[in-house]
Amino acid sequence: MRYSGRFSKQCGAFAATAVLFLLAFAVPPSRGAETAAKPGATRITLPGFFDPRRRPDRPDPSRALIQIRFIATDDFPPFSFRGADGQVMGFDVDLARAICQELAVQCTLEVKPFDALIPALEDGQADAAVAGIAMTPASRAKLDFSDRYFRSPARFLARRERGIGAITPETIGPLAVGVVAGTAHEAYLKSFFPNAALRPYPNMDALRAALLRGEVELVFADGVQSALWMNSAAAQGCCAFVGGPFTESRYFGEGLAIAVKSGNDLVRQSINYALSQLWEKGLYTDLYLRWFPISVY
Repeated sequence: MRYSGRFSKQCGAFAATAVLFLLAFAVPPSRGAETAAKPGATRITLPGFFDPRRRPDRPDPSRALIQIRFIATDDFPPFSFRGADGQVMGFDVDLARAICQELAVQCTLEVKPFDALIPALEDGQADAAVAGIAMTPASRAKLDFSDRYFRSPARFLARRERGIGAITPETIGPLAVGVVAGTAHEAYLKSFFPNAALRPYPNMDALRAALLRGEVELVFADGVQSALWMNSAAAQGCCAFVGGPFTESRYFGEGLAIAVKSGNDLVRQSINYALSQLWEKGLYTDLYLRWFPISVY
C-alpha cells in the first residue's frame, strides 16, 4: 500500500535505470532549527520530525557498511521524479545522497515500479526503499522502517482576498468547503468539522477549479499536493494556506520513512543515525527549503 500522502503521477513512464551517487553533497552545513528562512524571505516553520532527546547510536565501526542500494519510483514529485533531462531528482533523492555522504559509503539508486519495491527488498536485490511505502500492520509484517523523516499534513486553502483567519469547528460553519469525495480528507471533516458546509468534487482538478471560480471559500486537501499547485502557473497566485496543519495518523497516515528488509538492523540503524545527524547539522533544513518553497507546515 502507498502512503496516503503519495501524489498523482505527473511524469511519464521511463525504463528503470541505476544512478550511482558519486558526487559530494553540495549543500553547506548550518545549524538545525525548527524555524528557518532564506535572507529576505518569509520565515518558515519546519516540522520537528526528529526528537532531540533521542540520539541514535553511531554505527558499529566493526560492522561498517560498504554501500547502500536504494530503490525509488519516478512518479512521486517532489520526492522522486524525472527532471527535464530525464534524470531522477527530488527531495528523497537528495536525502538518500546526504545519508550516504554522512555515512561515507557508496550508494546506488535504482528506479522501479512501486509494486516491485517490496519484492526487491525481500529478495535482497536492494537494501533500502525511499519511496513512500505506507507504514501499516501489513507492511510492518514484511519490512522494517527507519525513523520518520516527513509527514504531509492536510491543509485548508483559501483565496488571498478572502482574508480568512482562524479555522475552528465554530468559525467554519458558514463557509463552503470543497473536498474530493470519498477521501480521508472528507471523512476527517465530517468527524471534526461536522458543521462545515461540505461540497464534494470528483477529483482535485475539479476541486481547484471550483476554488478559482469562487464556488467554494475553502478547500481541504493534502498539503504537499496543494503547495505544488499553489507554486504553479495554474494557480495564478490565487491562494494561501489557512489554519492547520492537521496530521492525524488515522486519516492521513504515519508519514514517510525508509523501508528495509525485516531484520536488516545494520542498514536501518545506520540510516537513523544519519538522519539525526542531518537534522542536527541543518542539512535537513536546507533540503526542506530547497524542495518546499511554499512550506506545507
